[in-house]
Amino acid sequence: FQEDTDHNYYTSRTYGPYDSTSRDLWVNIDQMEKDKVKIHGILSNTHRQAARVNLSFDFPFYGHFLREITVATGGFIYTGEVVHRMLTATQYIAPLMANFDPSVSRNSTVRYFDNGTALVVQWDHVHLQDNYNLGSFTFQATLLNDGRIIFGYKEIPVAVTQISSTNHPVKVGLSDAFVVVHRIQQIPNVRRRTIYEYHRVELQMSKITNLSAVEMIPLPTCLQFTSCGPCVTAQIGFNCSWCSKLQRCSSGFDRHRQDWVDSGCPEEAKDKICEKNIDTTETPPYSTTTLLPTTTRFRVLTTTRGSTTSHLPTSLPTEDDTKIALHLKDNGASTDDSAAEKKGGTLHAGLIVGILVLVLIVAAAILVTVYMYHHPTSAASLFFIERRPSRWPAMKFRRGSGHPAYAEVEPVGEKEGFIVSEQC
Repeated sequence: FQEDTDHNYYTSRTYGPYDSTSRDLWVNIDQMEKDKVKIHGILSNTHRQAARVNLSFDFPFYGHFLREITVATGGFIYTGEVVHRMLTATQYIAPLMANFDPSVSRNSTVRYFDNGTALVVQWDHVHLQDNYNLGSFTFQATLLNDGRIIFGYKEIPVAVTQISSTNHPVKVGLSDAFVVVHRIQQIPNVRRRTIYEYHRVELQMSKITNLSAVEMIPLPTCLQFTSCGPCVTAQIGFNCSWCSKLQRCSSGFDRHRQDWVDSGCPEEAKDKICEKNIDTTETPPYSTTTLLPTTTRFRVLTTTRGSTTSHLPTSLPTEDDTKIALHLKDNGASTDDSAAEKKGGTLHAGLIVGILVLVLIVAAAILVTVYMYHHPTSAASLFFIERRPSRWPAMKFRRGSGHPAYAEVEPVGEKEGFIVSEQC
């Protein structure tokens, strides 16, 4: 047994292969009720795939309650609310994130089990895509309704520190982030989203071996307080403040950071004074389901795109991101194309149609001009000649020739142009 390691939000305990606790923490899925153990067919037969899984209980993660997570073939669980194609950078629970490919072996499966108080996700006999000969890995992550997270390792054929991160990041631990949306005044309907990773738990990879286990116990956070007095007087290692408008206790850095700022909570937090008669009739939609305070270190990802809502963030790839296909049909969810992206696509399609129509009009005008040039006695030619006497000099005709004879014609040199601008 290794001594507790304090990570501000969690305390981790690592158990070695000769510790009986590591065997007790391993969940034998084969002995669970057969109807509750599910083998995900898509994840078990594809590479770099992710799928949504609904929880039957509220799982507290960094103080924020989750009812839905995303399981990835790469040995980790994504905990973000908005699914995009770059899941490995932030907001994850990673017992062993690496370039696993369940499709290279028929024995590889991704299974999960939910008994109402815990969810167990197991990567069973999975191989590294870029180094199959290293052997198969079997490990699991257990999420308990009291917020504890347990990583169990049954089969680790090689030291984790030797796994290559060239094609996929290798991580063991936790991460969480919040998203802030900024409006760009110069460009209507376009907003810049910035995602801040405010905390990360990095476990020692050298401790991950066969039959080892890691238990992470959540520490108290500001979000657990539901009234002003206990909030502002809390001595839990965070600078907790109370926001009367939101009726929320927070350090100001959690998943609802934007609500905190938009509601003027940072200014109110400076006073650290509780009002005696607080009107609680107007309770906001968020009670205590926010996230927790922050450390001094941030990782920032920024993206800019058209948007119609302020709660559908996405992040740009970082140096350790990996593109992941998403399988979300089981729960009726769409892929990473948000409503804003769909609207942007509609506007883009409309712009293309408009340009095509404009091109057709110009082409028609050119054809009419060519026709009038070769058929000067046509009704159209005579119509324009009669309507524009100041631009076209008089024309003399030779009888019987059918072709005009131009006398002292001065080219006008008039040009018409079209300017097409694409606006975001």
